[in-house]
Amino acid sequence: MTRTFLKMNGLGNDFVVIETRSQPFNPTADEIRAIADRAAGVGCDQVIAIDPPKAEGASAYVRFWNSDGEETGACGNGTRCIAWLLMQSAKTDSVAFDTVAGRLTGVMAGDKLVTVDMGKPGLGWNEIPLSEPMDTVGVELQVGPIDAPNLHTPGCVSMGNPHVVFFVDEPATDELARGAGSLVEHHPLFPEGVNVGFANVVARDHIKLKVWERGAGLTAACGTGACAAQVAAFRRGLTDRKAKVEFESGALTIEYRESDGHVIMTGPVSMDFAGKLPEAAAA
Repeated sequence: MTRTFLKMNGLGNDFVVIETRSQPFNPTADEIRAIADRAAGVGCDQVIAIDPPKAEGASAYVRFWNSDGEETGACGNGTRCIAWLLMQSAKTDSVAFDTVAGRLTGVMAGDKLVTVDMGKPGLGWNEIPLSEPMDTVGVELQVGPIDAPNLHTPGCVSMGNPHVVFFVDEPATDELARGAGSLVEHHPLFPEGVNVGFANVVARDHIKLKVWERGAGLTAACGTGACAAQVAAFRRGLTDRKAKVEFESGALTIEYRESDGHVIMTGPVSMDFAGKLPEAAAA
């Protein structure tokens, strides 16, 4: 079967989106890797499937896979893209849909600008999860020499997927993110692996961020990573509840809302092109 797809991105974090009502999609890890391959496939950071809803009040059930073929619980930039698609299709300015990480809602915030309620962050050590009990405001983890570590005492947050956030004095380089990210992603402290953020707090309302994504590597932007960085920074007293989280490709506005503890993300979406999957990837 030949399957059609949409290619979308949020701040350069790119996705292959497949609507499954008329074309069932239950891929193997190899098929996801084939789609995500930037040389032989379409090329993307994540693959997203929009399934028919499973529960009342939802417009769809949405599944996410990282480019390594593993299914993941959430993707912030992808969530905005899906919310925008569903709102365009229904000709409405708000939408709700379900994921394995729970129900998410989105509203239009401007021309190709979407605000998504990402729900409450997981802050308990067993919610991340960690392999042993720790205070997630600052966990016992360091990178580099024991007596002078390059990175240490990061915060941990779950946004439906696990994040660890290191705070750095200067904006992180790609070299730092690749070296430390690939090392920490598979650290025994994180039994399900972890997304690794490197946050430079510029002001109480401004963070510069670079993220090494679990299963995808260094990416242009990471929506759940931005949410995790803002929550971790607020918990350390480094930022106020609302801040601009800036990537090299652009910025998101993240609010860790006081009224209900939800994380609210606002940012752009972009439609790149439509196409058909190669037969090998669509099998």
